[in-house]
Amino acid sequence: MKKIGIVVVAYNAAATLAQVLDRIPREFVPRISGILVCDNYSEDATYLVGLGYQQLAGRDLPLTVLRQDRNLGYGGNQKTGYRWAIEQDFDIAVLLHGDGQYAPELLPEIVAPLEGGEADAVFGSRMMVPRDALKGGMPMYKYIGNRVLTAFENRLAGTGLSEWHSGYRAYSVDALRAIPFEDNSDDYDFDTGIILQLHEAGKHIVEIPIPTFYGDEISYVNGMRYAKDIARQVVRYRANKLGIGLEPTSVVKPESVHEGTAHQVGTRVLQWMDGRPPGSVLCLADRAAIQGVGAELAGRGHAVTAIDIDEHADLLAAVEKAVAEAGTPDAGGGFDAALLVGALERSADPVRLLALLRGAARPGGTVLVVTGNVGHWYPRTKVALGRFEYEDGGILDRRNLRLFTRSGVEGAAAAAGYGVRRREPLVITGAEPPPRRSRVSARADALGVLVAPGLFAARWLLELSPVQPVAVEAGPAGGGDPAAT
Repeated sequence: MKKIGIVVVAYNAAATLAQVLDRIPREFVPRISGILVCDNYSEDATYLVGLGYQQLAGRDLPLTVLRQDRNLGYGGNQKTGYRWAIEQDFDIAVLLHGDGQYAPELLPEIVAPLEGGEADAVFGSRMMVPRDALKGGMPMYKYIGNRVLTAFENRLAGTGLSEWHSGYRAYSVDALRAIPFEDNSDDYDFDTGIILQLHEAGKHIVEIPIPTFYGDEISYVNGMRYAKDIARQVVRYRANKLGIGLEPTSVVKPESVHEGTAHQVGTRVLQWMDGRPPGSVLCLADRAAIQGVGAELAGRGHAVTAIDIDEHADLLAAVEKAVAEAGTPDAGGGFDAALLVGALERSADPVRLLALLRGAARPGGTVLVVTGNVGHWYPRTKVALGRFEYEDGGILDRRNLRLFTRSGVEGAAAAAGYGVRRREPLVITGAEPPPRRSRVSARADALGVLVAPGLFAARWLLELSPVQPVAVEAGPAGGGDPAAT
């Protein structure tokens, strides 16, 4: 069984703390290895209420009560709790609020994906059920602000969360060890920083629906300041990712814009593979990517099977052969990861190609896809001017059989039984900048992708994970092509 620790953050919660602890399901209590009440230097009797409850609970509830010697801020108080969970060598750390805003009754549900190894973090979302938050008493202005900010954060960070602003969370302690959460803000935007860190580290976040409760508790959040702080965090994150950042963040440092796609793509693919234990990797890419990314992965202990997309006119046949030789996951075969760099564009049937890989994926397997974005302003401009023609490289490579937008490649992935875990826009179009494209133009793309990634991203990098079994059936040449545009 997983060792579960619960971190109860509390500030001026004397009237509600005992009720919150009472509401922990009795049948769940034996599964709890420890509970830490972190009183953040309250101005009321929160600490005394916690001590009294500790005496009354006795051995029934493994409760520790801590009073900070000063107010550390909402984020600073959480850091204390996560350090405690790491020091206690727990497997799971659950964040619970002492004001009763989040339901302790759902503790079994919020830890379940972590116990099953299905997630690195689980967030309770008040937005998964339409308008449920309003029925629970969330003020309309907060509801609208939550939705707008979440959409903004998803767009810039490349995530698909239904809510970024819930305080009901459970983390794998291993995931906490893997990210620099200590570097995050001590204020209320701590939660935003930890989402960005998990996303950047490739950790898997699962959401579950939770009820909304707004009672008589006092909110200490300055809404306008909070919105400004989290907006600034995600903008800085995206700017640094694109090489135009001016200051470091707790997530990613400023980097220069790479002059070559092979270097940019290779760097990001390797970063997204960081943390995965050595396994079997199928790499579908051109020779340069195989020699770069494939060789690096082999050096990290992965068993790499490489298919050069320039040497196989029938890419499906090459993949079918590789899948057959690898064997089935049930028999110990298959692949832990597949890398497709420019491969979907070369396939006559992208959905079938992805479905073949879906059938060969081991439990916990992943697929990383890099594909050109035909929605980029450069192809759009050529079409508008009536001068569309294929080229010797880049988005309009004459060897491509398919062209994709982001929605197109995600549609192909969905048809093949995948969900999108994360996505990232890349802004350089070719191994070398085209003659008419200057560094200024590349920087303009890097700025534009902050606002309109579909228009300024030259390529998309996506991580896919299998979500359902799919029957792989032969289709017509092009496979019905739900993904092509």
